[in-house]
Order: sequence, then structure tokens, then C-alpha cells
Amino acid sequence: MLELGQGQNKPAAGELVKDVSEATFMAEVVEASQSVPVIVDFWAPWCGPCKTLGPALEAAVSKAGGAVKMAKVNVDENQMIAGQLRVQSLPTVYAFWQGQPIDGFQGALPPSEIDAFVARVVEASGGAAEGEGGGLDEALDAADEMLDQGAVTDAAQTYAAILQEDGQNARAFAGMARAQIAAGDLDQAEAILNGAPAEISKAPEIEAAHAQLALARQAENAGPVGDLRAAVEADPDNHQARFDLAQALYASGHAQEAVDELLELFRRDREWNDGAAKAQLFTIFEALKPNDPVLLSGRRKLSSMIFA
Repeated sequence: MLELGQGQNKPAAGELVKDVSEATFMAEVVEASQSVPVIVDFWAPWCGPCKTLGPALEAAVSKAGGAVKMAKVNVDENQMIAGQLRVQSLPTVYAFWQGQPIDGFQGALPPSEIDAFVARVVEASGGAAEGEGGGLDEALDAADEMLDQGAVTDAAQTYAAILQEDGQNARAFAGMARAQIAAGDLDQAEAILNGAPAEISKAPEIEAAHAQLALARQAENAGPVGDLRAAVEADPDNHQARFDLAQALYASGHAQEAVDELLELFRRDREWNDGAAKAQLFTIFEALKPNDPVLLSGRRKLSSMIFA
């Protein structure tokens, strides 16, 4: 497990763990998570397991040395936030990064699993310790650049060579899958992802590749953009047409327009088709690079709609 916070002056506990209300949730969780992940602990005074989980979670967050923060929400006093996030049992924990939940669990966990959860959240936000991986990181950067430039075969060969050195390198497994997606072999991409070792199967890079694969499969059945746009213009409340238009736009390389259509669908009816617009947005966000402007803007807009 990563040793977090080494070589740094650890922030005071009061800076890392805060009681948050409905009035401060946007600032202390949604906005704060744009720069550092925030773990939100939903608890209540009458909840027995909460009394065990809370202190253990605080200890793990403190041990991370500022790589993650924690917000405590008393659901008895903040029922609206709990309802918006569909908190149905206690304790419930969500991790927010860049305005959106990226991980979570319900019920009490042993300290070892809590530490693993915190480490996973830090890694998902790109907070892994610097200096690890050395030459492999350089090779991965080179392979990523090859793939971005369309040199699919060269990239795949580089990822394969890296996996010979490190058979549990999540980034290399994801790169192999993305190379197959770029080559149009979606079944092979799925086989690669399903063959990833269990220890890395939930790594952010693997999850992102799964999202890219799901979007690629949708693209195979995407309808003509022109026809779908005309259907939406003729009837703006045709939610299925707008959803299909978003899929077709993403498939044709127009990610920003796809996100805009899904945000409009969410604005019109966030519960349509069991929250399909929000789920599709999360899939797109997960597939995009963490610093992609489409992702950053889309997350902010979605967050403002959810927590307005």
C-alpha cells in the first residue's frame, strides 16, 4: 500500500475533518473536491456502527497527510442532502472527486479495508506518490502518445512489453484494451479487461477503459445525427431521441455536444428511464482524461444542477 503524506508537514486534524451541513455542502464537498478528494461520512447519533466507523475513518484520513479530506454529515439534521444522494442506510460513505461521487460503501468496515478505501480514493484522484515506476512510467507515457497519434500497433506492443515487466500494471492493461478499441476489436478489448488481475480490476485506469468500451459498443448502434437532431427539434420533450442524439454525437467525436444534450435531458427530467442521463454522463466522464475540459466543465454543471 502507498505510504501517503511522507516528507510533508501534516495538516491539523481540524483542516482535514469537518462537520458539514446543507448550507456548506457545496463549498466543503463539491467545490473542495475540485482540488482534493473529499470523503463524506453520513451518520446519525443513534447509529451504533457509525460510532465505530467515524473515528476509524478520521484516523485513516489523518494518516493520509492531506491527500484527502473528510466531511461528516448528520443525516438527522441534513435530510435533504441525504435524500439527494439516496442515502438509505447508515453508515454510508461517499468519496467525491471533482464534484462527483467516485467510490463509496455502506456499513462498518475493519481498519485494513478503510485504509485500502482511502488509498484507492487518493490514487483515483491522481495522488499516487511521485517518483514510483521510473522507466515504466516513461514507457507508458510514450505508449499513450503513440496511441493518441494513431500508432495503434506500436502502442499495443509497448503496453505488452510493460506487462512483461509488471504483470499488474493497471495503466498498461487499460492501454492494451484502448488499443484494441481503437483498432475496432471490441471483443478483444473486453477479453483483456476481464483478464486483468483481481488486485487491479477496480483501478481507475481499468474502470476508464471499461467506460470507453461501453461507449464504443453504443457507437456501433448509434443512429444518424441529422435525423435524431431533427426529432429533438421537432419535439424537445422527446427524451429518448435526445438520449440517442447524445450517443450519436459522442460516437461521431463530438463529446462536448453529447454532454450538453445529456445535461439538458437531466435538467428536463432527471428521473427519466431510471436516471439514464446521469448514468450516461458518468460513463462519459469516466472515459475522458481527468484533465479534459469537457469533463471538468460537465461535472461542474451537473453538480450545480444536483445540489442547487
